[in-house]
Amino acid sequence: MSLSVLPHDHGEDGSEILNALPSTEAIENVSNIMRQLADPSRLRIFWLLCHKEECVTNIAAITQMSSPAVSHHLRLLKSCGLITSKRSGKEMYYRSADTEMVDLLHRNIEKIACINCPAF
Repeated sequence: MSLSVLPHDHGEDGSEILNALPSTEAIENVSNIMRQLADPSRLRIFWLLCHKEECVTNIAAITQMSSPAVSHHLRLLKSCGLITSKRSGKEMYYRSADTEMVDLLHRNIEKIACINCPAF
């Protein structure tokens, strides 16, 4: 969008910010990720999986949730690329995705919540 098309001219050159404005698709992707992390149960599961790989049964025990509820949250986290899974025999294991975005989200969650990562 050009500044010459804006309804009000405020005498500022804002073309640089308008050229950097993210696409609607990019904003929708970020909004979807933030929506998934807005649920306290999913946020807790995501944080846990940033620190260790775990199966549904153990995640359910740790979070005091039912396995079907945990599976539902895992499906949503996986659908937006925040976690990955692998099968070992009959068991499915989950962990955070190894991406820069996940690392940034993890670090910022800990900063916001004033949580110190356990040392591994």
